Amino acid sequence: MSTTATTYGARDHARAQAGTVVDTMPSIPASTWSSPPPGVAPEALTWAETIAGGGYTHKVLARGTRLRLTDVEGDACAHLLLFNADQPWERLNVADTVKVQWNAYLGGSVALLSDQARVLATIVEDSSGRHDALCGTSTVDGNTEHYGDGAPQGLSPAGIPLFTLAAAKNGLGPRDLPPSLSFFQGVRVGAAGELEFTGSAGAGKSVDLRIEIPSIVLLANVPHPVDPRPGYTATRLEVLAWRNHPSTPDRPEWTHTPEARRAFENTADYLTARGIA
Repeated sequence: MSTTATTYGARDHARAQAGTVVDTMPSIPASTWSSPPPGVAPEALTWAETIAGGGYTHKVLARGTRLRLTDVEGDACAHLLLFNADQPWERLNVADTVKVQWNAYLGGSVALLSDQARVLATIVEDSSGRHDALCGTSTVDGNTEHYGDGAPQGLSPAGIPLFTLAAAKNGLGPRDLPPSLSFFQGVRVGAAGELEFTGSAGAGKSVDLRIEIPSIVLLANVPHPVDPRPGYTATRLEVLAWRNHPSTPDRPEWTHTPEARRAFENTADYLTARGIA
C-alpha cells in the first residue's frame, strides 16, 4: 500500500517535505534567500522566488521597492503586467509606454506608464537589452498551433491563461488583462516592418525595476510568441525584490525625456494627494 493511501500517511508524507530544497519555489520569508544582491541586507528582501519555465507568480509590492528579474540559464522570458494596487483599474499601458516616450524599445531609464499617464515602475538597470513591447504574450490558440497545447496545466502553457490565474488571485478577471511587456527575448522591427526575433543575450542577464506606485505585479515565464524554435523553450527566471527608495527629481530616469518628467510629475501629484508621498 502506498504511504499516502491513508490520511495519516499523506499527512506524514507532506510534513516530511518541510525544509526540502526546491529551486522553483519562493523563499518564505524572503530573508532566508541564500544569496541576496550585493549590498542588500537579507532582512530588506521582500520577495525571493525562482519561476520554472511555463510557470507564473504574483506579488503586491510597495512604492520604492526594487525588483530584479534575472535570466538564470539564458532562455527565460519574463512577461510582465502591473496594476495600481490601490486602484487596480489603473494598469500598465504598453501603447502609451511606447508612443508617449517615442521609443519602441525597452532599456535603462524607460518609464512603464499607466493608462492614467503615471509611472508605475521604471527600468533603472538593464544588462540584457533583449526585450519586447510590441507582441504581448502567448495565447492558447497560438501555443496549440506551435507546440500542440496551450493549457495552463499542460506541457506548453501559454501566457494569457497563466496571467488569468495570477490575476484571479488578486481579484482581477480576464477583462482586466491588458497587453504585456516581455524581458530577455528580444524583437526588433525591420525596414519593411517585419518583426525579427533576436533571442536572448545569455545566461545571468538581469533587469532592475523601481516600483513608483504600490503595484500588483504579475509574471509569466513562457516562450515569446514569435520565438521560432519548434520546442517549448523556457528556463528559470529568478525574482528578487527588496526595500529601496522611489525615484526623485535628481534621478536620471525622472528627466530622461520631457515626457517622462511630466509622467513623474503626474505621479508625484497623485501620490501627494493620497498621502503616500
